[in-house]
Amino acid sequence: MRPVPRGRGSADPNLRDRLYELLEHDPLAYSAGSRFIQIIIGVIVLNVAAMILASVPELDAQFGTVFSAITILSVIVFALEYAARLWTVAGHTQRKGSALSDRLGYAVSALGIIDLMAFLPAAIVLVNGRHATLAALGVLPFFKLIRYSPAMRSLLAAVHAERRALIGCVVILIGAVLTFASLLYAIERDVQPDKLGTIPQAMWWAIVTLGTVGYGDVVPVTPLGKLVSTFAIISGFAMIALPVAIISTAFAEEVKRRDFVVTWGMLARVPLFSHLSAAEIADIMRLLRARTIEQGEILVRRGDTASSMYFITAGEVEIALPSQHVHLTDGTFFGEIALLHKTKRSGTVTATRKTRLLVLDAQDFHALIERMPTLADHVHTTAKARLADTGDLALAELAQAEKENTGR
Repeated sequence: MRPVPRGRGSADPNLRDRLYELLEHDPLAYSAGSRFIQIIIGVIVLNVAAMILASVPELDAQFGTVFSAITILSVIVFALEYAARLWTVAGHTQRKGSALSDRLGYAVSALGIIDLMAFLPAAIVLVNGRHATLAALGVLPFFKLIRYSPAMRSLLAAVHAERRALIGCVVILIGAVLTFASLLYAIERDVQPDKLGTIPQAMWWAIVTLGTVGYGDVVPVTPLGKLVSTFAIISGFAMIALPVAIISTAFAEEVKRRDFVVTWGMLARVPLFSHLSAAEIADIMRLLRARTIEQGEILVRRGDTASSMYFITAGEVEIALPSQHVHLTDGTFFGEIALLHKTKRSGTVTATRKTRLLVLDAQDFHALIERMPTLADHVHTTAKARLADTGDLALAELAQAEKENTGR
């Protein structure tokens, strides 16, 4: 672990890179990125609420100026955000193309279109002065929450993943509508020619019946028609249950997959585990437990018995050594040397901002070493390499261990 100078990141990003991280990075609570998201969400909620209240004539007459001011503020905020995203996206896409292609890619993406529609239609209507149309457009900024809600993103990903199955459900539903509509048309066309005299009219009855809505505006009156209606109602339950079951299962799997990918990416970056197979990394993942520490909270103190190895998934910690202070951020790890040599901690670890950690307990660590010979060899090799760095925490830990052993 090498000291990181204060006030500088590993790459010292320029303004555009820092702004991109602010806009796109999934931040921790109380960070600048988190505060930015809270501001945007607040503007979205305020804008939607203003549009809803503006549709009430009495409130619009009394607070119309306030509602218009909120709308103008929202348009300005969303427009500035869109311009910032359009500017900063250059060089931050997987295609590694030109700046123009990166920006065009964002502009035509689903999230880019949502960001544009959040302010452009409202801005046009503001110029024209059509307040009724403006109120109708008030719901558009709500869809920006998709960007800031992991649950909504997971739901959309689940729907996309199961799109073929859902299309199959739609095909089955269409078939059921046509079948029951044709049957009722044949049975009741002469009895109720004004309501069921054509198949399109009968399809309306089939849709509301299969949807278990049952408005009652069209109902069969013959015994055979009522029998067909009974089967249609029963089939309607299956029509609803089938897509709900597909989406709910896919949503649960998507949430698990997202957490798995985050943890997998974290472990894959750790040098100790980068050489392991997929099955071995998955085995380690089952042993990890998540922990969150607040800013200023002390994780371990100098002299504590080494009981865990830590992986920083997000945040930053400071390790106070007798001779220096070491700062560790996202993707780094610490504590494995003390576990390997069964020494005490030689530094106090404090969170400099809210930090999420993955914790591997000492007992599980040593069990892994015994169960995976290749991992054991790699741990010893990595330990030797890190011991060669004079700034490493392990030197102090081992010196302390040698001193304790000598004094016994």
